[in-house]
Amino acid sequence: MAIKEDVENCVQEEMRQPLMQDQKNLADGQEGSSQGSNKGHPWMVYFSTFVAVCGSYSFGSCAGYSSPTQSAIREDLSLSLAEYSVFGSILTFGAMIGAITSGPIADFIGRKGAMRMSAAVCVAGWLCIYFAEGAVALDIGRLATGYAMGVFSYVVPVFIAEIAPKNLRGALTTINQFMICAGVSVAFIIGTVLTWRVLALTGLVPCGILVLGLFLMPESPRWLAKKGNQKGFEAALQKLRGKDVDISEEADEIQDYIATLELLPKPKLIELFQKRYSRSVIIGVGLMVCQQLGGINGVCFYTGTIFETAGFSSSIGTITYACIQVVVTGMGAFFIDRAGRKPLLLVSGTGLVLGCALAAIAFYMKVNELALQAVPALAVTGILLYIASFSVGMGAVPWVVMSEIFPINIKGRAGSLATLVNWFVAWLCSYTFNFLMTWSTYGTFILYGAINALAILFVVLVVPETKGRTLEEIQAAINT
Repeated sequence: MAIKEDVENCVQEEMRQPLMQDQKNLADGQEGSSQGSNKGHPWMVYFSTFVAVCGSYSFGSCAGYSSPTQSAIREDLSLSLAEYSVFGSILTFGAMIGAITSGPIADFIGRKGAMRMSAAVCVAGWLCIYFAEGAVALDIGRLATGYAMGVFSYVVPVFIAEIAPKNLRGALTTINQFMICAGVSVAFIIGTVLTWRVLALTGLVPCGILVLGLFLMPESPRWLAKKGNQKGFEAALQKLRGKDVDISEEADEIQDYIATLELLPKPKLIELFQKRYSRSVIIGVGLMVCQQLGGINGVCFYTGTIFETAGFSSSIGTITYACIQVVVTGMGAFFIDRAGRKPLLLVSGTGLVLGCALAAIAFYMKVNELALQAVPALAVTGILLYIASFSVGMGAVPWVVMSEIFPINIKGRAGSLATLVNWFVAWLCSYTFNFLMTWSTYGTFILYGAINALAILFVVLVVPETKGRTLEEIQAAINT
């Protein structure tokens, strides 16, 4: 097929180029040119990524809002525990709706259009929370911010993957998860000193930056090519790669691949499970299940409770967790294009299993009254190892791989399916965590450890390495 020939030619040509030559043409991530006029700098890629991940930061702000504000909101609005629980959990249902609609919306109005719409919904949600005088307004605002989270969780990594050169794609896409962690951590920290209404207003800041920045950056060239906008496609790609960069080879590769895909029928949701697409779907959905079913939302949402149960300070433990999460996620962003996606997933999964094992041992010792003085230190070590391990790989890499593996003709529907599964399993994990802890504290972490061990097996057997390959190369290799 023409795709295979293009891939082979591209790989062979890259192997003939000296390593340092890549620095001369970093902007397009392709072979270096011997002509000095072909130099470029990916400043527009960096700027566009910064603007897009403001949506990720907004995601984190929404997720982190309910933790530091619980007592103040309940006291000011006289809410029962059940009413506040609805306020906290309805965020996930909004995210599920956003996940279902994110793919079709991003395909119809573009990646920029989807981010613009999501930012507007998020602003409306924050204002609704700010002006709320009762439970209904709070819930409507929370549902709206949850919907924006669901859209952002899909469209931001997809947009970054589609604009970034292959040698920067992994690191830039990982910034998505880093900014989510930053948003959660900042909301938790400043939420201890700001009122809940003022904290809601701080959520408008990243949305405002996003909306303004969207006017200054180009649309995804791949989406423009898919829509047949040849002039816009070339202009966007040239703007991203630099005005003096020769984009002809990259443009031809993208257009050849999209032209081939356009000959294929537009699949319905059920048709995603055909043999042609099944491997991409299994990888994307499977990684989302592995990411969430291993217990991360239960551990994160109830970190303070876990520390208290283990006899450790809740505030010290939670702040330590927030700091570790941001730092280690940044380390993952640094290593993802150096070590690769698969090694990070395997290291992350191994750490998750060890963290669960330490926590399980600690709670077993407490239940059976064995060396009780060692229980707090052992439990905290296990939980912090769990958080650090998740942050370095399993938190960000599944989103990176999901943004890379789906062919553009199914990316909308397949991405929506993967994101929906992610949010559903996230809800399932957070909903069942307290029931599991009531059943058995150490049994809960044994169960999570077993699931994470199965996740390692899934990564070893099913997940491919995508480092250093163009989207077209990845998809041609998987969907053959």
